[in-house]
Amino acid sequence: MISESGSFVKGMMLGGIFCILVSLLGHIKVGHITKPHEHRHLQAPKKEDILNLSKDERLELSRSIRVYCIILVKPKDLGHWAAVRETWSKHCDKAEFYSSEKVKVFDSIVLDTDDMWTMMRKAYTLAYENYKDSYNWFFLARPSTFAIIENLKYFLLKQDSSEPFYTGRTETSGDLQYVNVDGGIVLSVESLRRLYKVFQEPDKCPEQGGMIWKLSEDKQLAVCLKYSGIHAENAEDSEKKDVFNTKPVGSLIKEAMSSHPQEVVEGCCSDMAITFSGLAPNHMHVMMYGVYRLRAYGHSFNDALVFLPPPGSDND
Repeated sequence: MISESGSFVKGMMLGGIFCILVSLLGHIKVGHITKPHEHRHLQAPKKEDILNLSKDERLELSRSIRVYCIILVKPKDLGHWAAVRETWSKHCDKAEFYSSEKVKVFDSIVLDTDDMWTMMRKAYTLAYENYKDSYNWFFLARPSTFAIIENLKYFLLKQDSSEPFYTGRTETSGDLQYVNVDGGIVLSVESLRRLYKVFQEPDKCPEQGGMIWKLSEDKQLAVCLKYSGIHAENAEDSEKKDVFNTKPVGSLIKEAMSSHPQEVVEGCCSDMAITFSGLAPNHMHVMMYGVYRLRAYGHSFNDALVFLPPPGSDND
């Protein structure tokens, strides 16, 4: 009798779990989410393509790309916050820090939540409502990320901001392709418009994430964008090297020394790298020195395109 009773209880438990899973899958709308998508690798233009343009055409191109930078921060990030504020963020056309709570020492847009997905949702919502008519590209980064905004603008030359566009360093989790937030996330203004719209549909883009398990903020973003017909696209240079990096440059060099000892530079990083992640605050200042200040006298640099700093900027 005891054995029969135990079997009955086990059967009830298994049946209950099955019902929960069926209900969950019904909410996810699998048929829509798993729609096949041909993954693309987006490449930056070749320098020759830009040199073939007239001087006026190049100037018009450089003026047409306006990047708004969103940096998500928390009070524990004060050291990184200060470093980003003093270094690469000055090269954005406009950069703003979105904080989980008010911090006296720095100005920020206070979101009143420390949940990263909720912070990301609120930041994107405010960015769209306030700047959809002022900027055509929206770059989101963690405070431990270092970005070379001029290289980002160069990469975007071949892209149309009126088209749905979502890129960075892509990774795969099951059937989901997403952009890893550690390397930074780029959205066109059209993608942001669609994202803003799907935010209003909690069955497709829930504010609190999954019912049983919680996705990271970058995966949850990918799910919401997928409902809007927008898929993650990996960003590469013209030689098919990744330009958004989820590791510090030092780690990438060490890996290249181990795996490609005869071609460390070629095996490490793209010449047109846009981001490096996981940097300490002092490393950001070192990166700033190497990228913007160090010059070899007697060597002539011939850039295909020059991006002028925002008016009133004190960038390097």
